[in-house]
Amino acid sequence: MSDARRAPGTARSEAGPYPLLLAGAAAGAMGWGIRGQYGHETGAMIAGLLVSLAIVLGLRPRASSAWAMRAVAFGTIGVGFGGAMTYGQTIGLTQDAALVGNLAALRWGLTGLAVKGAVWIGFFGACLGMGLGTTRYRSRELALLMLALVAVAMAGVWLLNEPYVPAERLLPRLYFSASWYWRPDVVDLKPRREVWGGLLLALAALGIYTRWRGDRLAPRLLGWGLLGGALGFPLGQCLQAYHAWHPDTFSRGLWAAFDPFVNWWNAMETTFGGVMGLCVALGAWRHRALVAAPASWAPLADAADVHAPGGWLSPWIEWTGLAVHVALLTIAEFTDLPGLGRYADVSLLMGVLPLALVTTGRWSPAAIALPVTLLPIAGKTAGRLVFEQHQLAPPIGVFLYVVLPLGLACGLAWWLVRGAAGRRDDGHGLRVTLLASAWLYFWLNFAFFDVPWPWAPWTTRTIHALVFFACACVLTWHALRPARGSHA
Repeated sequence: MSDARRAPGTARSEAGPYPLLLAGAAAGAMGWGIRGQYGHETGAMIAGLLVSLAIVLGLRPRASSAWAMRAVAFGTIGVGFGGAMTYGQTIGLTQDAALVGNLAALRWGLTGLAVKGAVWIGFFGACLGMGLGTTRYRSRELALLMLALVAVAMAGVWLLNEPYVPAERLLPRLYFSASWYWRPDVVDLKPRREVWGGLLLALAALGIYTRWRGDRLAPRLLGWGLLGGALGFPLGQCLQAYHAWHPDTFSRGLWAAFDPFVNWWNAMETTFGGVMGLCVALGAWRHRALVAAPASWAPLADAADVHAPGGWLSPWIEWTGLAVHVALLTIAEFTDLPGLGRYADVSLLMGVLPLALVTTGRWSPAAIALPVTLLPIAGKTAGRLVFEQHQLAPPIGVFLYVVLPLGLACGLAWWLVRGAAGRRDDGHGLRVTLLASAWLYFWLNFAFFDVPWPWAPWTTRTIHALVFFACACVLTWHALRPARGSHA
C-alpha cells in the first residue's frame, strides 16, 4: 500500500511488521501457556490481555491510555468466550493409548481442534477489531447484542450439538469428544457436552452484525482469528500426539535426557498460543489502515440519564455494573452456590456487562483488563499454594498472592485513568502496563510452578518456566523499544 492510500496516523514503521509479529507470538505463547495452569474462560483472558497489549502498542505506540485500554479490554473480554468449549476428550482422540495408531481418530480429533480453535480465537479477533476500529459502539447496543448472541448460541447448540443423551448412547452427528464410535468396547464412557456449534453460530452472527454496522476491521480480524485458531490448536496437538505415537523416538539419544522434563500438554498450549498470537498480529498489521486514530475517538451517548457529560457512562451506573460483575465472577469462580455458577459457564452471558461497561465507561476498560482479569488468577494461585499445599501461612500467602498483586493492578488502573484524564501520555501508560502485566503473570505462574529455578533439580515445569521467561523478555523489549513512525 502506498503512503498516499494510508489513513492518517498510520505511517509505516521503519522496522516493518517483524517486531510486532515476534511480540504477538511471544505474548500468545506465554499467555496461553500460563492459561494451562488456570483454565477456562478467565485463564484465557491472560493471553487476550498480553496479545492485545502487544498489538495495540505495535500499531499505536503513542496512543493515550484511555483509547488503548478500551481496545485492550475488548480483546481481553473476547478471548474468554471460547472457554466454554470442552476439548480434553477431543485431544484424547489423537493420543489416548487405545487410539494410538488409529489414523481416522487422529484426523477427526485434529479436525475438532481446528473447529474449536477457530471459534475460540475468532471471537478474540472480532472483539479486538471492534475495540481498534473506527466504528463507535454504544453501551446499550452491545448489551443487547450480547444477549441476542446468547439466544443464537442456544439455538446453535440445539441445531448442531444435539441430541445429547449419553445414557442412551445418543450423541450429535458432528461430535468431537469421546464416543462409542471410537471406543465401542467401553461401557462406562463419559462423553462431554459440546457447545462449539452454538458458539460458531453466535460468532457468525457477530461477524454479520459488525459488517452491517459498517465496521471494516472487526470482520477482518475475525477471519485472522479463525485462521490462527484453526492452525494453532491442531499444530500444537501434533507435537503432543507425535510424542504419544512414537515413544521410541524419545527413549534414545538427546531426547532421552530431556523427555522426562517436558510437559507435552503445556507444549501444545504454548504452541497454540504462539501461532494464534502471530496470526492475529499479522492480521492487525495488514489492516492497520483501518485502525482508528486515537485522538479522534470519543464515547457516544445513548441517553442523558445514563451518560455523564462528554458521552461517558454515568459513574453510578458504571461502578454498580463493575461491582455486580466482580461479585458474580467471584461467586462463580470460588463457590459452589447453585445457579450462580452458570455466570461463568455461559461465557457469552459473562460478557454482557463487561462489554457494555468498557464501551463508554471511563474506569471500566482499565479495571476489567487489569484487576478484574487478575482476580481469578490470584485467587487460584493462593488456593493451590496456600490452602491446598500449605506452603505459606494464610495471612502471608493471601497477602503475597492476592492482596499485593491486586493492589498493584488497581493502582496501575487508577494511574492510567487519572493520568489520561489530565494529559496525553503518548503511550507511556501502555508501555508500563505491558511490562507490569507480563512480569506479574510470569511471577504468579512461576510460584504456581513451585518456583522451578534452572539451577535447582529440574522438574516438568522447568523448561516452560524458561520459555515463559524468554517470552517475558521479548515483551519487555517490545515495551521499551523506541516508537517509530507517527502512530498517534
